[in-house]
Amino acid sequence: MSQKPEGLSAYIAVTAAYWAFMLTDGALRMLVLLHFHTLGFSPVQLAYLFILYEVAGMVTNLSAGWIAARFGLTATLYAGLSLQVVALLALAQLDPNWSIPASVAFVMCVQGASGVAKDLAKMSSKSAVKLLAPSGDGGLFRWVAILTGSKNAVKGIGFLMGAALLAAFGFVASIWAMAIVLGAILIAVALFMPSGLPKGRKGAKFSEVFSKSHNVNWLSAARVTLFGARDVWFVVGIPIYFYAVLSDGSEAGNRAAFFIIGVFMAAWIILYGMVQAATPRILRAASRPEAEIIGAARTWAWALFIVPAALSVAVALSPAPQLWLTITLVIGLLAFGGIFAVNSSLHSYLILAFTKSERVTMDVGFYYMANALGRLIGTLLSGLTFQIGGLTMVLGTAAVMVALSAITTAKLRPA
Repeated sequence: MSQKPEGLSAYIAVTAAYWAFMLTDGALRMLVLLHFHTLGFSPVQLAYLFILYEVAGMVTNLSAGWIAARFGLTATLYAGLSLQVVALLALAQLDPNWSIPASVAFVMCVQGASGVAKDLAKMSSKSAVKLLAPSGDGGLFRWVAILTGSKNAVKGIGFLMGAALLAAFGFVASIWAMAIVLGAILIAVALFMPSGLPKGRKGAKFSEVFSKSHNVNWLSAARVTLFGARDVWFVVGIPIYFYAVLSDGSEAGNRAAFFIIGVFMAAWIILYGMVQAATPRILRAASRPEAEIIGAARTWAWALFIVPAALSVAVALSPAPQLWLTITLVIGLLAFGGIFAVNSSLHSYLILAFTKSERVTMDVGFYYMANALGRLIGTLLSGLTFQIGGLTMVLGTAAVMVALSAITTAKLRPA
């Protein structure tokens, strides 16, 4: 079935809006992490800054599916973009003279608002794909992969942009610049958004959010541990470890460390996005039945387990930073990113394949609630495991969580 022009135009507009949001989301995460690390925050305190962000994501995804079903996808997309602008403007008011507890509480609240914004935008964009994608010839998998892959590439550029802005202009000026640009993009999207997205239905009930589908529930459980496995090293552990290795304590050394860490994190996310976009071709998904794609999800989950398990052994053999270990970590984590991208893309396709059009916002909202729960668990464990057991415990925990994801994925069955 061919795609109607208004459907393609709506898809392009939704994707552009999502790109703009994720650019600021990636930049904001890197700005907050590096800025507050230089202010003396401990790994656990840094993790606290992102806790409400993830908690807000869980709550938002549960309610956003119902809100979108009730009021329409464009309403939730605009709400997400608007709230991110408000969060950026609020963060620019942070006073450096505040105490650490006051600063932590304030930034947690702002990050919570940003978490609500992110998941409103994400749920809207992902649900739109199910409704707008052409049927047949793997069209749904292709469109999902393009959206998620390009989004992560843009977020990676955001990581680099955040680190570069912090080094060049400082924290407050960077925040103001992002708020102004995102506000302008929101106005442009609102003015030129074509028709093609559903307007909502008044009879939608909140109780419909909780899925009764065997596959949706098990896939959501697998998503919890998959994203927990990523964020347990991604949020705090690896950036702070690399900062300790790269910075000599001087202002120039700090700036150089910011830039190098930003480049690595950006490269990781961009690679992740590129592989996500290419996953339908890697798996030859257009010619494979759903049962084979489910089997591929199990295989790729176990392949991912090997990477953090091997890296945790390497770090245990060399607890003190060394050149060979740093090179091994960079290569290993890039390999993790590539395999993780295939897993994530498979999940993103399967959730849309398992759901029905009339339940898409509900099931996608529930699924991304599980995604946010995984990120929350990973964020909490990232600071805690790094402070207790260093990088060895961080990577070992990631390996255990990937294994749990692989075991849970085995519960999926063809429809």
